[in-house]
Amino acid sequence: MTLGEDSRAKHHQIFEAVHREIRSGRYPTDRRIPSELEYARRFGVSRPTVARALRDLIALGLLERRAGSGTYLRPQTVASSMIFGLIVSGLGNTEILDPICTELTRASEAAGYSMLWGGGGDAGREGGAAGGGQETDYSAQRAEDLCRQYIERRVAGVFFAPLELPEDRDAVNRRIVAALRQAGIPVVLLDRDYIEFPQRSHLDLVGIDNFAAGALLTEHLIQLGAKKIHFLAKPRYPATTLLRLAGCRDTLERHGLELPPAAFHVMDPSTASAAESLLTQDRPEALICSNDLTAALLIRSLTNLGLRLPADMRIVGFDDVRYATLLPVPLTTMRQPCRALGQVAVQMMKERCTGSDLPGRQVLLQAELVVRQSCGGRR
Repeated sequence: MTLGEDSRAKHHQIFEAVHREIRSGRYPTDRRIPSELEYARRFGVSRPTVARALRDLIALGLLERRAGSGTYLRPQTVASSMIFGLIVSGLGNTEILDPICTELTRASEAAGYSMLWGGGGDAGREGGAAGGGQETDYSAQRAEDLCRQYIERRVAGVFFAPLELPEDRDAVNRRIVAALRQAGIPVVLLDRDYIEFPQRSHLDLVGIDNFAAGALLTEHLIQLGAKKIHFLAKPRYPATTLLRLAGCRDTLERHGLELPPAAFHVMDPSTASAAESLLTQDRPEALICSNDLTAALLIRSLTNLGLRLPADMRIVGFDDVRYATLLPVPLTTMRQPCRALGQVAVQMMKERCTGSDLPGRQVLLQAELVVRQSCGGRR
């Protein structure tokens, strides 16, 4: 295989190729890996170029040179090659990513891998379905520290849900991806991309089709007779919200309706003033909330003001988190297929760990409409 022209140096391309093979378990620890000359012939480069790539792998602690014998895989690398890591802010305190990560862990274990959840104050812990612990939303610094710890531990791959709350989230997410890529560790994104919408990165991404979910939920409300439909999101919303909003707007337009700028509300739904601002002369007949937490906070605020839901206003959300049925008015929402998301993400990661050179893929699964009382419709 001869390396083609690339913006990266050829030695780094060799580094990444050999690193993937190490992670896949291709090289046993009791045998010498191919020589510099063998790699040079394989990749169509000079021996000094190969030597530089192997030196980088030795510096990472993956390989070791034995005088007069050659280069070998270090023994501890084998164990690390069967471990995945998670960088997901707020594990144990997250509405939808917690169950997705639980399914990721189950699918990883079924494939013979362990999962590091990154809980607590250490480098993470290997865990089963309960691995999330009580970790609260960690800072950008915590996420970068966790990234470095995974690199030091030389995990086989990292599932990354890009941070959405820090002010400098774009720079932080880029640094995390760059560090993992430099270390030769495959990354599969969860739920959203690490660069700002509408741009698309080169990495694999697994999530739901947010545009289609927004369209289906809006279609459901229209079929119930709602024509004045508004959309509500909390401040500093992620790109997935924009996709859900786009699906809503597109469906309204196809029915000869519209979503004017004033009908897209960005506010904290837990405050009475925010809820009161919705009860103007232009009061919506139905309100789509960007997720179930936003809908739950709004339901509480509106009921405290004396509104009868859904008679006075229809409320719907996204995700179908565990408390959606426990609200004063059970919530109509779009259910995320958590088990399928976990299985697909692990399959994509396994392919990357075995050296797949396919372009970055985006796998979007369909969410399911779950009808309850808050929309005023029948199940």
